[in-house]
Amino acid sequence: MRPQWLWALLPALLLALGLLAARRRSGSWSSVIDPELLPYLVSSSSGNKRRNALPWLLLAWLLACVALAGPSLHKIPQPVAQREDALVVILDLSYSMKAADLAPSRLDRARQKILDLLDVREEGQTALVAFAGDAHVVTPLTDDKATIANLLPALNPDMMPVPGSDAAGAVSLALQLLHSGGARDGRILLLTDAVARDQHDTIADAVADAGVELDVMGIGTASGAPLPLPEGGFLKDASGTIVVPGLDSAELSQLARKSRGRYLTMQLDNSDLQDIATALDLPGQERLSTSERRADHWEDQGYVLVLLLLPAALLLFRRGVLLGLLALLWLGEPAPAQAQAWDDLWLTPDQQGQRALRAGDAEKASELFDSAPWAGTAAYEAGNFEGAARHFAEGDSADDWYNRGNALARAGQLDQAIEAYRESLARAPDQADAQANLELLEQLKQQQEQQQDQQEQSQDGEQQEQQQQEQSQNGEQQNQGDQQQQQPGADQEQEQSQPGEEESQQQRNKQPGEPEQAEEQPQQPQGSQPQEEAADSTEQQAAAAEPSTEQTERDQALEQWLRRVPDDPSGLLREKFRYESRQRQQQGEAPRDDQNW
Repeated sequence: MRPQWLWALLPALLLALGLLAARRRSGSWSSVIDPELLPYLVSSSSGNKRRNALPWLLLAWLLACVALAGPSLHKIPQPVAQREDALVVILDLSYSMKAADLAPSRLDRARQKILDLLDVREEGQTALVAFAGDAHVVTPLTDDKATIANLLPALNPDMMPVPGSDAAGAVSLALQLLHSGGARDGRILLLTDAVARDQHDTIADAVADAGVELDVMGIGTASGAPLPLPEGGFLKDASGTIVVPGLDSAELSQLARKSRGRYLTMQLDNSDLQDIATALDLPGQERLSTSERRADHWEDQGYVLVLLLLPAALLLFRRGVLLGLLALLWLGEPAPAQAQAWDDLWLTPDQQGQRALRAGDAEKASELFDSAPWAGTAAYEAGNFEGAARHFAEGDSADDWYNRGNALARAGQLDQAIEAYRESLARAPDQADAQANLELLEQLKQQQEQQQDQQEQSQDGEQQEQQQQEQSQNGEQQNQGDQQQQQPGADQEQEQSQPGEEESQQQRNKQPGEPEQAEEQPQQPQGSQPQEEAADSTEQQAAAAEPSTEQTERDQALEQWLRRVPDDPSGLLREKFRYESRQRQQQGEAPRDDQNW
C-alpha cells in the first residue's frame, strides 16, 4: 500500500557493505601478527559475537521496511458515505430572455451566472432544468459539473418546442428530480425574469409539501428592452404594440418568501452567489448518507511484521544499536501511492473516465469507460475515429447510429457513414442533424465521382492522343523506309522517262557518305525505341502520381465537409425536447401559459 518505503532497503544494503569493510580493516590482525601466534593472542569469541549481530540488524531493517510498505493479502468491505447536497437549477428559456437590457442579453448573463455557481459549488450534486411553454430536464442530479457547463451554451429559446413561460411546471419537474435522486433536503434555484401571478400559489404549495427551499434570482432590469426577431424587427402583441418585458422584482421577491427562500439580485461578481454557498454549508444541511453499496479496501497487515520485530528490537536495544536507529523517525512518511485500486475504491469506471476526460486525457478515458457511448465519445476526442465507430456500433439507437456516422466520416469511410446516417434517420426521421450530414456526404460523394469521371476522361483523351502520335510516328517511319526501298526503282524510272536527269541523279548517288546513310536509315526506328520507352516510363510515373493528387483532393473535400458539421449538442437537445412535448400532448397535457413570451 506504500511501496515507496521499499526504497529504504537500498541504504540497508550500503550500510551492510560498509560495516563489513570496516570490520575487515579493523579486525585484520593477520597483517601485523604472525599467523602461528594469532590464535593465542586474539580471542575468537568476541569477533564471532560482533559478526553475529550484523545479520540481526539487517533482518530487523528488512522487516521494518516491509512493514512500513503496508503488505496486504486481502480486502475488507467498507460502507460508502456521501454528502447530501442536491441543487436543481431552473433556467428560463422563454422568448423574453432574449431582451438586451443586460448586455449582451438576459440569457447570456443567466448562463454565465450558472457557470459561476458551478465553480462555487465544490461538493454535492447539481441538476439543470430548462423551461418555456413546458419544462425539460437538461441534466439529472450529477456531480459532473463539466457536463452541465458543456450543455449550457446550446440552450436557446429557439430550441424550445412550446412557447410561453411555465415556471410551475419547471418547479414540479425539479421536485421530481429531487425525489427520484433520494435528496431529503434539496434546494431549487430559479433564474427568470418573470413568473405569472396565477402560478405563485401553485409553486409555493408544491415546494412546501416537498419540504424544499426555493431561491429566485431575477434576470433583467425594470425598464426592459424589446425582443428581437430572427427575421428582423421586434416582437409585437395582438394589438401590434412592441413587447417590452421588464423585471418585476417585487413579484419575484414575494414568490421567494412564499416558497421559504430568498430573492437574489444578479450582480457582476459572485457576491450574489455567496448566500447560496453559505446556505449549503449550514450544519442542518450538511448530512452524510450511507449508501447500500460497499467498497473493498485493502487491509494493512504490516502489524504482523511488527510483532516479529519485537525480539530483534530487544536484542538490538541491549547492544545499543537501536538508539542509533531512532534517527530514522525524523524521516517523513512518503505520500501514499495513487494506485488504480484506490480509484476503483471510490469511483466507478465511468466516473474515472469522466475525470480523465476533463483532465484532457481522452485516450486514457476511452480505455476507462464501461459505457460504450462515453467510450466512443472519448475515442472521438482522442482522434481515434475508427475506435469510436466500434464503440458506437455497440448501440442500436438513433443517436448511436448518428455518432457512428460522424466517426466514420472523420475516418474517411464515406459509404459506411452514409449508411449509418440512413440507419439513424430510419429510427428517428425527425433528426435534423443526421439529415443535414447525410445530404452533405451525398453531395461530397457526388463531387468526388464527378472529379473522378473528369480525370478518367482526361486520362482517356491523353492515351488516345499518345496512340495517335505513336501511329503517326510509325507511319512516318514506314514511309521513310518505303521511300528508301523504292528509291532504286524510282531512279530507273527516272532514267527511262527522263534521260536528261540521269547525270544529276547519278551525281547525287555518288555523293560521299550516302551509302552509309542509306544503310543507317532503316535502323532509325530501332534507334528511336529508347526515347519512346523513356516517354512511356515518364507517362507511367505521371499516371502513378495522379492517384496521390486525387487522394489529396478527396482529403481536402472531406476536411471542408467536416468543418461544416456542427459541433454542438443543440440538435440533440432540440430533438429530445420535441419528443417529450409530443409525449405530453399525446397524454392530454396542455400548456399552462398562453403568453408566448
